Amino acid sequence: MSKTFMRGALSAIAVLPALAAAPSFAADPAPLNAGFVYISPIGEAGWTTQHDIARKEMEKSLGGKVTTKFVENVPESADAERVIRDLAQQGNKLIFTTSFGYMNPTLKVARQFPDVKFVHVTGYKTAPNVATTNARFYEGRYLAGVLAGKMTKTNVAGYVGAFPIPEVLQGINAFTRGMRSVNPKAEVKVVWVNSWFDPGKERDAAMTLLGQNADVVTHHTDSTAIVQAAEEKGKYAVAYHSDMKKFGSKAQIGAVTHHWGAYYTKAAQQVIDGKWKTSSTWGGIKDGMVKLEAIGSAVPEDVKQLVAAKEKEIVSGKLTPFDGPVKDNEGKVRLEKGSLNDDALNKMDYYVEGVAGKLPGK
Repeated sequence: MSKTFMRGALSAIAVLPALAAAPSFAADPAPLNAGFVYISPIGEAGWTTQHDIARKEMEKSLGGKVTTKFVENVPESADAERVIRDLAQQGNKLIFTTSFGYMNPTLKVARQFPDVKFVHVTGYKTAPNVATTNARFYEGRYLAGVLAGKMTKTNVAGYVGAFPIPEVLQGINAFTRGMRSVNPKAEVKVVWVNSWFDPGKERDAAMTLLGQNADVVTHHTDSTAIVQAAEEKGKYAVAYHSDMKKFGSKAQIGAVTHHWGAYYTKAAQQVIDGKWKTSSTWGGIKDGMVKLEAIGSAVPEDVKQLVAAKEKEIVSGKLTPFDGPVKDNEGKVRLEKGSLNDDALNKMDYYVEGVAGKLPGK
């Protein structure tokens, strides 16, 4: 055996212990894939815009621990089930479905993918791998009503509604009670458009209400059409979902806005940590999920202070938008004293005193 070979062999043997002692580096865990289903186009303002802002907030907060994808403009139909299933099949382990009508499709797909976690926004049905979240929009609506009650000259406000479901009725009724708390003569007129997002129908509805003496309009629909209509007619508007002053700088006296980022981030982190559990969350102003913001320059300082005082009362629990007595617009007492509980709120199927007309189908 040559000396050269011996030296090489001995060198190789000497290296072996060093290799064995070298530290091992574990690969970073794969990021959580999260999917989002949106009812309308993302756009520049509105319901879906707020959810997409929250998605981006989640990505920023969690860095490389999460990746996301979304599908926008998905109707509440069989198409929703297809989209939700596609996201699950693509390897998304957390899926947010962001409209009320996605409830049953979400539950159906969840049964087929028990290892995937789902969060349904505004729903009320849960499952072992389906949680729900919602915001107490009606708290912001009450404050908006106080604002409108102080700003109206005609004592008439107009409200464009999507569908007569409890969530929307809570908003109409809270807005009305807020108005009448500072202006007992106030009346709210409602036009239903039977769509979450249809700018043409929303505009027509707003124009109808403005033609019926309303000088403040608001909406529970997804587009900016109501604020734009008010701007065109020189009237006031309370924006919904997000700040819409870009579309009506003179018209907008305030905006009831929604904020989902903290909740989405928490849910994703729980999945990453293996600590996610099904739950039902319903957060309000106190939780930072609802705000009345972007108060317009036309609003006097004393009105701003009044609204701020009412907000503090809601946060402290001193005031709720549905403190008794609660009477419907046909004179029936729905609650004598106390405050409507969550079960009663989620079954709301009437207009309160001060809302004109009858509910569709009643």
